[in-house]
Amino acid sequence: MQIDPVPARLERRRRQRVALGLAWATIAWNTVEAGVAIVAGAAASSIALVSFGLDSTVEVLSASVIVWQMTRDVPEDREARALRLIAVSFFALAGYVNVQAVFDLLTASEPDTSMLGNDEAAPRRAVTFGVAASAALLITLVVTSIVIERALAQLPLRDALHIRLTGHQWWWEATYDDAKPANVFTTANELHIPVGRPIVLTLEAEDVIHSFWVPNLHGKKDLIPGRTATIAFRADAAGTFRGQCAEFCGYQHANMALMVIAEPPERYESWAAAARTSAPQPLEPLAQRGQQVFLQSTCAMCHTIVGTPANGRRAPDLTHVASRLRIGAGTLHNDPVTLAAWIADPQRIKPGVHMPAHALPSADLQALVAYLGTLK
Repeated sequence: MQIDPVPARLERRRRQRVALGLAWATIAWNTVEAGVAIVAGAAASSIALVSFGLDSTVEVLSASVIVWQMTRDVPEDREARALRLIAVSFFALAGYVNVQAVFDLLTASEPDTSMLGNDEAAPRRAVTFGVAASAALLITLVVTSIVIERALAQLPLRDALHIRLTGHQWWWEATYDDAKPANVFTTANELHIPVGRPIVLTLEAEDVIHSFWVPNLHGKKDLIPGRTATIAFRADAAGTFRGQCAEFCGYQHANMALMVIAEPPERYESWAAAARTSAPQPLEPLAQRGQQVFLQSTCAMCHTIVGTPANGRRAPDLTHVASRLRIGAGTLHNDPVTLAAWIADPQRIKPGVHMPAHALPSADLQALVAYLGTLK
């Protein structure tokens, strides 16, 4: 599987120029719109309405094309296909609404205002009911938020599990602390926690501001470089919960996800015991060759695999990478096909990520994927 990174890099630059051009086009149109509205004077209201419709169409088109350009080359992935579908559907709907609005404006006759002086009880009751219902809902949400925040603040922390979570561009590093140094271990982009046991997260940022957010378990909390923050929560039911960096942190902010897996205590203890062990030594010749490829390439300069000479600290720990649900901080499913594509050219999948392309011969790439598949 020979990958030439040059065409891919040129293609990315072309798409970036297209996105930048569309952004400048939107700015220019907004400027023209403002000028027309001022010059039109008495007719500004109608012209403003027409230009508003066209402006909305241009903005939606720009956003849709940018989303399409940034995701269309991603290997088969359900989230990427869904994102493209949403972008196209949103543009189609917004375009229809705006075109219809402009058409109605241009073809409308003088409005009938004879009914404006009538006092109609039914609409008044409907509006009153809507305002009252909205106010009641907002008050309910505020009270609920206060009650939940107080409950979290009073959460008992006896026998809590302590985890240090560090945000990087664009991945998560999780270190499970323990009173015994030999029991401390590190993983990435995935948290396993026991159901019913309090969790204390110590939050840190390596480079820029990030924000921890797992809506099913806790609200948002910023990770600020040079500062330490803590949050406490508890999962009361087993399940897999998706977390997301909620503070814009750069180009791939949207692809900085964190999977939180809450499981029964005995299953968690089994997982933690396995996570503390060194990586298994490969037994098959293909996997053994893959280990040599890993250790003799730039992979070992950034990644750690406990039990091997690889001790890099600039990228996710791969000691048990094969046991994770996803790779690339939630970007792709963890399977041999997507793993091979990620190794060959991560910039095509996650542009801007701090991992270079690897133009490996097909046999070496296959061997490397086979080796990483043994790291469970």
